[in-house]
Amino acid sequence: MVEARWNGAVIAQSDDTVVVEGNHYFPLDAVDPAVLRPSTTTSGCPWKGTAHYYTLAVGGAENRDAAWYYPEPKEKAAAIKGRVAFWKGVTVG
Repeated sequence: MVEARWNGAVIAQSDDTVVVEGNHYFPLDAVDPAVLRPSTTTSGCPWKGTAHYYTLAVGGAENRDAAWYYPEPKEKAAAIKGRVAFWKGVTVG
């Protein structure tokens, strides 16, 4: 079981992650929806497409744009559609 933790809480866990470029992409339904806040931030990747972000909210603290996903990934990255990855101090393992 792979878990993502931040600010003392488990925010995601799954036996079904996809690892791309060293990042575990969790199925969206494996992420606690109470911790996700939509963000307007986007970024581009030449082979994955346009990433969109979530801010994490746990225990009264926020971690801006600490989760990302590709709603419409390019063909080579199709395996990560509907999945979320983490960074910015989120521990995954």
